[in-house]
Amino acid sequence: MESLIKFVEDEFVAKKEFPEFSAGDTVTVYYEIKEGEKTRTQFFKGVVIQRRGTGATETFTIRKMSGTVGVERIFPVNMPALQKIEVNKKGKVRRARIFYFRGLTGKKARIKEVRS
Repeated sequence: MESLIKFVEDEFVAKKEFPEFSAGDTVTVYYEIKEGEKTRTQFFKGVVIQRRGTGATETFTIRKMSGTVGVERIFPVNMPALQKIEVNKKGKVRRARIFYFRGLTGKKARIKEVRS
């Protein structure tokens, strides 16, 4: 049964090519929003907290600070409204899911950048 589900996902789910990114990276996600008849592109720039799932069900969570309030958004990788993902900075973190990042403020909330 699992192989059948994997086969259907591979064949019928349209894959988009996005750059490699992981937890700790700062990314900008451009996605389409429909407002009535009109569509427009909006972007969300923040730090990737986690990537989870595989194949068609893969998602990633991005956190940004809007004023003094932290805002998180979960994006499915195969969302049709996703237009592009830009990796602004590569971050160096020691774990795959950086939920501890939510509790950090000020200078402690900085992530070391990996220079390539």
